[in-house]
Amino acid sequence: MNKERFSCEGKPGRLAYKDSRGNIKRQMENVMLLSGSCQVTMTLLLAVLGCARGLPLEEDPVCTTEELAKYSIIFTGRWSQVAFPKQYPLKRPPAQWSPVLGVVHSSDYNMWGKNEFASNGMRDFAERGETWTLMKEIEAAGEKIQSVHGIFSAPAISSGTGQTSTDFEVHSRHSLVSFAVRIVPSPDWFVGMDSLNLCEKDHWVEQISVELSPYDAGTDSGFTFSSPNFATIPQEPVTEITCSSPSHPANSFYYPKLKHLPPIARVTMIKVQRSKLGFPVPQPNVTAIDNEIEDTISETPLDCETSLWSSWGLCRGTCGHLGTKSRTRYVHVPPANNGTPCPDLNEETNCEPDNCV
Repeated sequence: MNKERFSCEGKPGRLAYKDSRGNIKRQMENVMLLSGSCQVTMTLLLAVLGCARGLPLEEDPVCTTEELAKYSIIFTGRWSQVAFPKQYPLKRPPAQWSPVLGVVHSSDYNMWGKNEFASNGMRDFAERGETWTLMKEIEAAGEKIQSVHGIFSAPAISSGTGQTSTDFEVHSRHSLVSFAVRIVPSPDWFVGMDSLNLCEKDHWVEQISVELSPYDAGTDSGFTFSSPNFATIPQEPVTEITCSSPSHPANSFYYPKLKHLPPIARVTMIKVQRSKLGFPVPQPNVTAIDNEIEDTISETPLDCETSLWSSWGLCRGTCGHLGTKSRTRYVHVPPANNGTPCPDLNEETNCEPDNCV
């Protein structure tokens, strides 16, 4: 096999190489070479090929605002029985939220990502609420590539609805925020944000509020809030849970008549203002920002779901006359919020009595 060897022509506007037979092959047009140096030519070749393949050539936009900024984060749980009536957990344990676990970082690190595989630490957090492995992963990333500025957390919420908050600090070179909150109980479900950038070139975002949807970590195959542990093998990527996906009637978030699930949570981040002396300016009660939780929450109608009919029972009656036999079914899911009521659970029909000669 003849190997082709590269050479350079010191002519502007063309990039070429010669094969083993000395034939010149033109690769690109309209590339102005700054000199006849092969090194310059190869650099340009790699850059142009990178563009052709869609590879980014520029770094992330530089944040040129003040070096540090402080934010308050308010997490609001909206997981109510009115908005999510199907299989809503009322006991052992009731609906609640884990502590908020978040990290301030650069683009060199990500805590989790949609359509990406969850790390071991993220798996432990989503399945059991354990944070040790995830914290070690964050710490290792910070030490290895200096991609992490800090970690923050906020207390758990002991019910499906409620608020928790804390403060965190961002840096001009670490302007991205990621966090996760486990849905309790659940197989491996959580809510959160992946790499939200709080810097807009020359200034910090003053306030941002985002509605949150549930995610499946892809590590457990349970369909319901109270499903037993059933590891997903092989592991699947993190996916958003919708009213029709997973498309299975047993799924606790399966509402086929809805176009979209109601928001199950909300996060609000507010920049803390500083005085000229550098001290924080007293803020209004930011945790009251979502006091209208119960007023704005939507009611999700839930239709009654029943089992299949049982088999027909024995035909009862006297010989020579028509008898009756019956069958039954039971309620899988009771209706809620003006959903379709349950149909009859018992049914009878005429029959010929059994054992008649």
